Amino acid sequence: MPYIAHMPQTRTKAHRLEARIARDSLAAIRRAAEIQGRSVSDFVVHAAHEAANRTIAEAHIVRLSAADQIALVKALLKPPIATPAMRRAIKRRERLLGPA
Repeated sequence: MPYIAHMPQTRTKAHRLEARIARDSLAAIRRAAEIQGRSVSDFVVHAAHEAANRTIAEAHIVRLSAADQIALVKALLKPPIATPAMRRAIKRRERLLGPA
C-alpha cells in the first residue's frame, strides 16, 4: 500500500518553495484561489500536494489491457514449466535479493 500523506489542518510553515510562472497561469491560479476562498500560496500548496499524492498512488498501480489481464490469469492458473534459463534467473535473483 503506497504512503499517501494527508495535509494536516494546522501546518507549521517551515520551508519555502519558489517558482517562476507565466502571467496567464498566475492569473488562472489567482482566480481559482479566489473562487475557493484561499490565498494563492495556500491554493498552490494544496494543489501541488494533491498532485503529488496522485502521482505517488498511480506509481503503485499496474494497468493492463483486457487481453493482458487474461494472459496474466492464465499464467497464474497454469504457470509455464521452468526452463533451465528461468531456473538460473531465479537463482540469480535469490542471490541478489534473497528468497521471494
